[in-house]
Amino acid sequence: MNIDEGILTAIGHTPLVQLNKIFENQSMKLFAKLEFLNPGGSSKDRPALFMIREGIKSGEIQKDTTIIESSSGNLGISLAKICNYLGLKFICVVDPKTTELNLNILKAFNAIVEIVKKPEPNTGEFLPARIDKVNELRKKLKNHFWPNQYANPNNSKSHYVMTMNEIFMDLKHVDYMFCAVSSCGTIRGCVDFIRDHQLKTKVVAVDSIGSVIFKESTGQRLIPGIGAGLVPALCPKESIHHIVHVSDLDCITGCRHLIQEESILAGGSSGAVIAAVNKLKPIIPKDSTCVAIFPDRGDRYLETIYSDEWVKKQYGEVNYFW
Repeated sequence: MNIDEGILTAIGHTPLVQLNKIFENQSMKLFAKLEFLNPGGSSKDRPALFMIREGIKSGEIQKDTTIIESSSGNLGISLAKICNYLGLKFICVVDPKTTELNLNILKAFNAIVEIVKKPEPNTGEFLPARIDKVNELRKKLKNHFWPNQYANPNNSKSHYVMTMNEIFMDLKHVDYMFCAVSSCGTIRGCVDFIRDHQLKTKVVAVDSIGSVIFKESTGQRLIPGIGAGLVPALCPKESIHHIVHVSDLDCITGCRHLIQEESILAGGSSGAVIAAVNKLKPIIPKDSTCVAIFPDRGDRYLETIYSDEWVKKQYGEVNYFW
């Protein structure tokens, strides 16, 4: 199996663009790393590539190996795309929050979809229930490989080797790095790169209200791709300079501002990052260089974040925010 050919060679080298219109009287230089321009539509292409590549190198993945993973959407799609190219069987464990569009994309790439119907009873979270289902499937299959995005060091390594190198080849100097957190692979890669290269860049973690990554209390979250129902092993809590919690409505507002001001159709976690920049803006020194990582594309949210009807149903008349 050759993982370094064909469509897989298009992963990475995403553009870094300056955002000039998103905020009024903007005193910082704000750049967006457009990860949604990866071929699979999100930053998850990078860890998917690294985790599968290392599994092949180690001999854990053979031609007849079944790949199993839990995903709310993006990593599942990235793995489905890669496994389909390599001719590997892939089982993706999802939950009812996964959109119909994402389910159809998974199936288009020949993934087998297992849907967990009920959340974990003690927490009310679907993620622990999805992990339980993964472990149940692993017991039934002799030859399988579980990437385990929440603890696999190749998740963060992909961002250390690729994402961060790309950013610093373009900019040389960054004062603030804004990362949405979920599996924490991106932010762990950022933190490790900054530490090893003795940089002064401040790392900002953007988490959702209701996530347990930085707070013990959990709560309902409607926007997938940010936050988690468990604390990932990759989470570098001790090395994060600022933690900004955002609401689902903050995510929506950020996305709506992005498309109106910058003509960028981005996903919910990108809106969350913009909301976090706005919240932290008063303390960011003038002329600072800031990078906001935009994890996924917005067309997968057309029926939610970008639907006036859906937003009104969830939050009432809130379009005055944008």
